[in-house]
Amino acid sequence: MNTNKSYVVIGGGTGTFSVLSGLKKYTDNITAIVSMADSGGSAKKERDEWGLLPSSDIRKSLLALADVSDKDSLILRKLFEYRFAKGIGLSGMTFGNLFLVALSNITKSQPKAIEMASELLRIKGKVLPVSLDKVDLKAEYSDGSVVTGEHNIDEPEHNGQLKITRLSTVPEAVVSPQVLETINKSDFLIIGPGGFYTTIIANLVVKGVSSAIQKSQAKKILILNIMTEYGQTFGFTAKSFLDELGKYLDTSTLNYVLINKTPLPVDILKRYKAYHAEPVLNDLQGRYPFRVISADLLSTKRIIRQKGDILRRSLIRHDPHKIARICLNL
Repeated sequence: MNTNKSYVVIGGGTGTFSVLSGLKKYTDNITAIVSMADSGGSAKKERDEWGLLPSSDIRKSLLALADVSDKDSLILRKLFEYRFAKGIGLSGMTFGNLFLVALSNITKSQPKAIEMASELLRIKGKVLPVSLDKVDLKAEYSDGSVVTGEHNIDEPEHNGQLKITRLSTVPEAVVSPQVLETINKSDFLIIGPGGFYTTIIANLVVKGVSSAIQKSQAKKILILNIMTEYGQTFGFTAKSFLDELGKYLDTSTLNYVLINKTPLPVDILKRYKAYHAEPVLNDLQGRYPFRVISADLLSTKRIIRQKGDILRRSLIRHDPHKIARICLNL
């Protein structure tokens, strides 16, 4: 296994959480680079009321890498995960987000707050915001309409079957120097899984990120989503994902593409059908500049919604240990 190599995971949300959770069992040479365009749930309050960058994806990555080797560290991790289910203005928020807000105000710096929270949780690796610019995502659709805001793209009030033709940030976001340096020095770059436009492409549209990935000498791994997503990737196949990704990143620079081959349980498929979602079909036939790895990536763990959580979440996810073993053995 390549446990002495450096791994950089680019994305955000629950997909990145799964990858980081698996990798940390084998190495602490990990850096998570996460999107800063979240605008749903507590992120709206953090942005609009406190003038801060959204911290949910930061918190999830910190928790994924957190030490849980003893009772005290396990309690601290559970505290950061705790979501309030009551209270006007508080219901739906997590203690971890509120802690990061308070620490940012105390230190007068969000990056410093992330560093201090990392030390407190004794994380294996680092967590970096892709940019320190305050921005919104802007999606242009095939019918000419435009939607602004990550949450409005992710949970659409418009026709979610419409195809996104272009994603950008408003105003333009620029990659942080620390992220550039991390990408340049990495041995392995792992992109995804996650909300295709709202977490993966959301990082790539930040000025400087795609060019840095393309120039990097690292081995590049793309982990495809298990399911399509209404509002983002309705009707997508594996080839559709690669074709769309190619608008923002030269896919010929990829070395590996991972896709799940294990069928989903019937009851889960029925529940996903209500969300207009279906398993991503592997139609990557023929010759590609990258190696396609079709494997069992599916977690058998069922996801239970937390009290107070009002956002739509995935019902089943990638297995952290299966992902880690494949990535570490490449």
